[in-house]
Amino acid sequence: MKAKAGAWLRRTWEHDLAWGFRRSPVTVAAAFLTLVCVGGAVFAPWIAPHNPFDSASLVLTDGFTPPAWVAGGRMEYLLGTDDQGRDMLSTIMYGSRVSLAVGLASVLFSMVLGVGLGLVSGYVGGRLDAFIMRVADIQLSFPAILIALLIDGVARVALPRDTHDQIAIYVLILAIGVSGWVQYARTVRGSTLVERSKEYVQAARVIGRSQASIMLRHVLPNVMGPVLVIATIHIATAIITEATLSYLGVGVPATQPSLGTLIRVGNDFLLSGEWWITVFPGLALIVLVLSVNLLGDWLRDALNPKLR
Repeated sequence: MKAKAGAWLRRTWEHDLAWGFRRSPVTVAAAFLTLVCVGGAVFAPWIAPHNPFDSASLVLTDGFTPPAWVAGGRMEYLLGTDDQGRDMLSTIMYGSRVSLAVGLASVLFSMVLGVGLGLVSGYVGGRLDAFIMRVADIQLSFPAILIALLIDGVARVALPRDTHDQIAIYVLILAIGVSGWVQYARTVRGSTLVERSKEYVQAARVIGRSQASIMLRHVLPNVMGPVLVIATIHIATAIITEATLSYLGVGVPATQPSLGTLIRVGNDFLLSGEWWITVFPGLALIVLVLSVNLLGDWLRDALNPKLR
């Protein structure tokens, strides 16, 4: 058993992707920063110095405490505190949990919707293909943030006011997900048009496979390569979109703040001298998005056979 595990680890270490990863210091640094950001968010309840959402532990007199290295700062609040006395480092960790959760869930929703529509569009063709692609073309004429704002606004009007805070995250996931399905659909449709005319698809038809079985068991695995690259890059875009919506006040509620909400709250105190309340959440957002983007760029190049 140990011999098999050792052989698998050796093959993995010597794989082209692993070799290319080791040869790129920028990618290694991006992966490290991504692991730090994701690890800090996932394990926030256990590693955060304070629980910023436990009202019983908050001390209002500690509000606006500057970072520890600034005059008046305290080591127990390494990055300072906000107006309510919440530790900024802990708040950023908990806020990153919401940003990452919304980003990953919306990307998964976009991917499922876009891959499904693109697969059906490319394989079936005809009027259904034309209809799906025209809808995609119309949506591409609008910025993604406007689509997300429209869906969020319609949901807030249609749903009871007293349920807005409870379902705000789900509405946000739906809004960002619907605004990002087009690129998956167009990519999968193009790959499906190529795959459906190949011999293995013709053979599956001859032996009596249903269209659904051919699409899911034969065509889909062969068109997922570009989708994974798009999804990696789309995660960063989804996190930025969530932060923008939260900054505009239409994202997650104040009781479950994300990085965008923290930046919006801190912006109110920026000119009064409490710069750390908005600067540190902004830096956390930049580091997270930049590292994920760098990993996506490397993965795109690594999976491109023309660049090997």
